[in-house]
Amino acid sequence: MSLRETISNDLKTAMKAKEMDRVARIRGITARIKDLDVAARANGKEIGDEDILPMLRSMIKSRTESATMYREGGRPELAEKEEAEIETIRAYLPPEMDEATLNAEIDAAIAETGATGMKEMGKVMGVLKSKFGSALDMGRVNPVVKARLS
Repeated sequence: MSLRETISNDLKTAMKAKEMDRVARIRGITARIKDLDVAARANGKEIGDEDILPMLRSMIKSRTESATMYREGGRPELAEKEEAEIETIRAYLPPEMDEATLNAEIDAAIAETGATGMKEMGKVMGVLKSKFGSALDMGRVNPVVKARLS
């Protein structure tokens, strides 16, 4: 089942269970997917899971920043709302790699490319991206690769 179908089924389930907060959070996700569809249609492309996953990660990033600002601004109720949205979105992402596996894959990519410095970081990132695609959070990988190549 595709990610789009999973989200649609979860929306229907939440509606039947009258979980209105969850319905609103899932509708926010579907609205962003529709925005991607509209933008892709202009270019004659189809949107797949590999396009939806980065969008979900960007939604999490923006909500994390908002939650932090709300907490600093003394608005914990708004921060909790953002954190609930993060949890809903995170449920649709593949499980993250543990640190040991991530480090091993980065070391393998560095060895494969023969990278020795920051100039070859793009090669290492390219190997990781081709191997894992959108299942790997490049925002998490980037600082580790930088540290290894520095």
